[in-house]
Parts: sequence; structure tokens; C-alpha cells
Amino acid sequence: MVTGDMREFLEAGVIDAGRMRAVEGNAMALGQSSLLMMESAGRAVADAVLARGPSRALVLCGRGNNGGDGMVAARYLQHLDAVDVVYPDCGSITPAAAHQESLLRHCSVALHPVRCAADVERIGSLFDDADVIIDAMLGTGASGTVREPFATFVARANASAAPVLAVDIPTPGIRADRIVSFHRPKVAGADVVDIGIPLEAEVYTGPGDLTLVPARASGAHKGAGGEVLVVGGGPYQGAPYIAAMGALRAGADIVRIASPAYIPMPDLIYERLEGKAITADHLETILRLTERADVVVCGMGLGVESHDVVLAIAGAAKRAVFDADALTRPLPVAKETIYTPHAGEFARITGAAPPADLGARGRCVKAAATTGTVLLKGPVDVVSDGARVRFNRTGTPAMTTGGTGDLLAGVAGALFCQAPAFEAACIAAYVCGRAGMRAAEERGCGMLATDILDHVPAELFRCPGPE
Repeated sequence: MVTGDMREFLEAGVIDAGRMRAVEGNAMALGQSSLLMMESAGRAVADAVLARGPSRALVLCGRGNNGGDGMVAARYLQHLDAVDVVYPDCGSITPAAAHQESLLRHCSVALHPVRCAADVERIGSLFDDADVIIDAMLGTGASGTVREPFATFVARANASAAPVLAVDIPTPGIRADRIVSFHRPKVAGADVVDIGIPLEAEVYTGPGDLTLVPARASGAHKGAGGEVLVVGGGPYQGAPYIAAMGALRAGADIVRIASPAYIPMPDLIYERLEGKAITADHLETILRLTERADVVVCGMGLGVESHDVVLAIAGAAKRAVFDADALTRPLPVAKETIYTPHAGEFARITGAAPPADLGARGRCVKAAATTGTVLLKGPVDVVSDGARVRFNRTGTPAMTTGGTGDLLAGVAGALFCQAPAFEAACIAAYVCGRAGMRAAEERGCGMLATDILDHVPAELFRCPGPE
């Protein structure tokens, strides 16, 4: 349930395909099916067509959900003098589009399945006779060169005198006289219609965000998942190891740990730092390791006497996650940075405690995110990069146990190897909260941070499939 008025945190402007898939996935998790979104989208397209007063409509459909939108539009246009639906009779089709195709067989529309360019040419008169052409071929799924029969669809539509209305985003190469986009524009100049996506699907994290995690290529080699360096320990021994194991469980291929404290863990590469605390004497070793790492995760169990080392690491790191004792003024700033404070650490680095009201808390975190992305941990996590704000409410009171923040930093570090800072922080917060909820089902308030580790992969690598 939304707390207060969260509309100020809705994003505006053009939305890219990946983010839109995430929002749609979150909407489906909240109970809004893809069929319901498709129905709203298709009806909006039909309304835009009817405003032109046509007698004959030609609908060019693909076999994805964009084509399903076009098929819904055709159903709402069936009372016109003629509605012709042209679509490929080959290749896979999404379940939602197949559902719409089945419904069209019971409507007063003419269906024209085609397999090749020659099939399209045989029905070329449909392009010449149409009063309006609806482009529902590829949508946000378009990439690369348009193949047949779509290439001929595009050529014949461009040669027609009929205006072309593109659904969500024009098929590459087509001349679109009008673009109707859903929820938010996918390209500049589009007319936007609301299809009823819940506010929470965009303002809060959800399973749809997992679609932003890049899939591992079939031919991937060791190291493709990224190399993480964890720097910490000294006064406190276990914290950096929990972070390091979190990075491994979140998909990092190689995790090195530079620490004075040694705990034998065969999955980690231990880089020994002599002494009881990390000092400037260790900088040569640490900076060499920093140079080769994709992401440095720093601060867990470090103590308060190593901040000059932290600042030096920040100056050398490409990407870094700073947590715990690294969150001290002056704030370390890498080329790209994620900070993961709890409320007390946030007050330490900003000079003011975060407010209790969630809206005010979001504004406060946004204002603080001047040098990187801030993930403020709490009953509801708040993430901001200074422009965007996202909330995460996964988790459980059992996660107040020590070490859960260290785990989060490690998971964020692994994701940061593959995704931008803001997205990595949002997904890390969501996944760790979900994993903690699973662990708490078994352990209750006796749960340990290490109990969460085994649940991280199951939560992180389960992307919601299409309906």
C-alpha cells in the first residue's frame, strides 16, 4: 500500500525499453496482467484511429506484445467497413499475442497471415485502399535491421498515401505520422496514454527490476561476471567475509579480500595484509588490487583509523561501494560510487538524521546523493542518484541482526560489475530483502546474516517470464 503521496517520485520523459519492461514486470507482480495492460493499450490505439473517421483500417502486427496491442485495436475497430490484419505466419508468438489472435478469429476482421515478401505483395492493394495504417510490428523489441516480411510491410506502408499510426514506438524505417505510447513516451514527440499501471510499479522496486540484470552469455569465460575486491577487517573480522560471500552469491566470478583478518574460506582469494589494522603501509598492495578490480567494496569491519587509505582507494577505483566505517567525512568518491549507510551513518556523513516520513526521507536522500548513488537502509530502503528516487520494502525485522548490511554491500558490488550504480543499488536492496524474508521463514529472529546467503541466487536470478 502506498504511504502518502508518492507521485513526486514518478519519473518523467522518455523511458527506455529495459526500464519499461521492469515497470511492466512490477505491475504484473502487483496483479495487473499483461492481458489487462494490452487491452488498455489497444483500446487507446483504436480511439486514436477512430478520431480520424476512417472507413478502412490496415493493422500490421508482429508476433510479440506490440502485435498483440494492434490485434486488440483491430477488435475495437471491427465495426468499420473493413479491418485487415496482416501478420507473419511463422516464428514464435508470445502467449498474450496468441490470445489476441484467437479472439480476432471471432471478430468481423480479415486475417492475412504471410510468410514472405511475395505474400505481402499479393495483398498490396490493402495498403493502397487503407484510410489509416497501424504499425504494431515490433515496438520496443526492435533491434538491428528489419527482416522480412516486416521490411516489405515498411516499404508498402511508406509508399501508401494513408497516414501511419505507430503503436508505442515506430518500426525502424517506417514513416509515422503519429505515435501513441503507453505510460511514458518511448521516443520524443509521442502522444502518451495512461494504461493504468499502478504508481507502486514505478516508485518501488519489484521482481520486474530483475530483468535489468544482464544475462550471462552462453560462451562466457571465467571473469565475465566481474572481479570484486573487498577491503576491510582489522578490528572486526567477519564483516568483510560476509560481504565477499555476498558478492560471490550475486554472480561475481572472482572475489578477492584484502584484510589483516584471515578466515579460511576456499571460494575467496585472500590477499594478506600484515598487522592488526589497514594502514598506509598496505597501500601499494591495495592499489595494485584496486587497479585490476571491476568494483571495490570497502569499509566493513575497518575501524575508524584507516580513512586515509579509504580516500586513496576511492581515488584509484573505477567503481566502488562504500559501507560502514568508510562512511566518514571527508566522503570517499570513486569515478562511480554507491554508498550504503544506515540511518546513523547517514547522519554522520550528512550532518542530519533522515526524517521518519517516507516522502521527506526520499527528498532527503535525493539531496544527499551529490557524489554518487545513496542506498539508505531501513524498514523501507531509499535509493537515489540525485535525480531519481526508488523505494524498497522487501525485508523483515529479523534482518536487524549484524552482518546483513555487509551482505548488502557485497551483493551491490557484484551487481555493480554488470549494471549502472542506481540500478545495481535498487536490485541489491530488493534481492537482499527477499532473501532475508526467505531465511526468516526458516530461522525467525534467530536468523544469521550467513543464513541469507544461500537464498540470494534464487531471488536474484529468477526473472519473471512473459505472460
